[in-house]
Amino acid sequence: MNLLDQMRKQRFLSITLMVFVLSIGIVIGTLVDTGVKAGKGQAAPDATPLEIPSPVQLSSAFSQLAKKLEPSVVHISTIYEPKAQERAGRSGQEEDLEDLFNRFFGMPGPREGAPGRQRRGSALGSGVIIDPNGYILTNNHVVEKADRIQVALYEGKTKYDAKLIGADPESDLAVIKIDAGTKLPAARIGNSDAIQVGDWCVAIGSPFGLQATVTAGIISAKDRGIGPSNLFQRFLQTDAAINPGNSGGPLVNINGEVIGINTAIASGTGGFQGVGFALPINTAAKVYNQIIKTGKMTRGAIGVSFRDSKPELLEVYGAKEGVFVEGVTPGMPADKAGIRPEDIITAIDGEAVKDGQELVNRISDTPIGTEVDVTLIRDKKPMNVKVRIGDRTEIVDRDRGARPSTEPEERGEARPAKFGITIEMLTGSRREAIGLDESGGVIVVNVEGGSFGDDIGLLPNDVILSINRQDVNSLDDVKRIQDGLKAGDPVALRVKRATGPLPPRAPRAPEWVNIFLAGTLPDTSR
Repeated sequence: MNLLDQMRKQRFLSITLMVFVLSIGIVIGTLVDTGVKAGKGQAAPDATPLEIPSPVQLSSAFSQLAKKLEPSVVHISTIYEPKAQERAGRSGQEEDLEDLFNRFFGMPGPREGAPGRQRRGSALGSGVIIDPNGYILTNNHVVEKADRIQVALYEGKTKYDAKLIGADPESDLAVIKIDAGTKLPAARIGNSDAIQVGDWCVAIGSPFGLQATVTAGIISAKDRGIGPSNLFQRFLQTDAAINPGNSGGPLVNINGEVIGINTAIASGTGGFQGVGFALPINTAAKVYNQIIKTGKMTRGAIGVSFRDSKPELLEVYGAKEGVFVEGVTPGMPADKAGIRPEDIITAIDGEAVKDGQELVNRISDTPIGTEVDVTLIRDKKPMNVKVRIGDRTEIVDRDRGARPSTEPEERGEARPAKFGITIEMLTGSRREAIGLDESGGVIVVNVEGGSFGDDIGLLPNDVILSINRQDVNSLDDVKRIQDGLKAGDPVALRVKRATGPLPPRAPRAPEWVNIFLAGTLPDTSR
């Protein structure tokens, strides 16, 4: 290769190198210029963009439990038509509220062209599938008085009409059945006796109609009673959120087994406040098994009344433990066997009875017609009597019928009075029936809305004992005192008020308390 060729080759390499370097420079300049422009236009140039990670299943016991149980939990809706007597018995306050509601939404009220109109009612609740053939366990109060019961399955839009198989008001349980045309996923039943305070639990249901809602908590207490009249309701207490609409849904343990039926809450607001109650599944299973067999729940009884007894009372009558008999229903098994008030029941068939709840459980679980040996203490001496178990429903009905509260009452004359009230004399039989021991007074049978009586807080069934410190013993007394009043005068009433419904709406008479009501008589007093 001559000198000329070498020079040409070096020149070519030099030009190539220059082109390459120039190209690199152009590329770098472009990138730098683009970055500067982007930085100037970005709202937060030093912020790092978020990146969504690939979906990874973060499995836990609760999520697995929910997936397993949700298909077995159903949403229940009911429709019912109010009966004519229910409509007629509504208070004036309820009618006024209905009229206000209708006027607010531009709908005619009963006083505006639709007299006697009855409004269809509805309710919502939950339930749990117990049998693949469509048998569902729920609360009685969810389906009680329903003219139509409909069930929606998990993630299903179809509503199935349900048939009521049977109900037990005393435990607040009911069994319904649907025909879905296929086998349904039944929940697995646990043993509520194995549950301990502090165990995890999960509630599933439709609070406020929100289907398949899952909440978690612990068992706060066991064997919790929430009312003296609920002899067959000893609850599991939980802090798992239970709200209106959860009723009838399952409470399950961490293994996904049903341990209770959510039934009630303790609340000052109507919503959840950390205290919920579920009927143990062992109790529910006993009711369910009898309902699917006979269509109803039957229990044994002997016809005695009692209350929790203080040790001092038992000691005076010669016992350390047992059930002090306060009353015996005439003609019922205990009466026929010779049991008397002031007897103390200490054992059934040789097994000790410590308290009233244990007595109820033992007797109610004994088949009707069975003869049992009852050990008593009478006059500080033990004795035994044979008692044949009767039907609790018949005995309770007979017991109620024997009380003065359900005897026919002689009603006094009703008369409109000033203050916007209608009052009535209290006859002797009426006074006895409602359990009012104090003499004198007249009973309020109606209070007009917006009247002076309404303003100061008078209610139907209040008993007016005095007006401005003057005793009231008759309708004429009320008229005489009212005639001496004029607009602007202060008016003070001493009233007896019942703490609950009066017979015959209630099986027994309520307690009565003194209250004082007062106000200034307006110019428009009636």
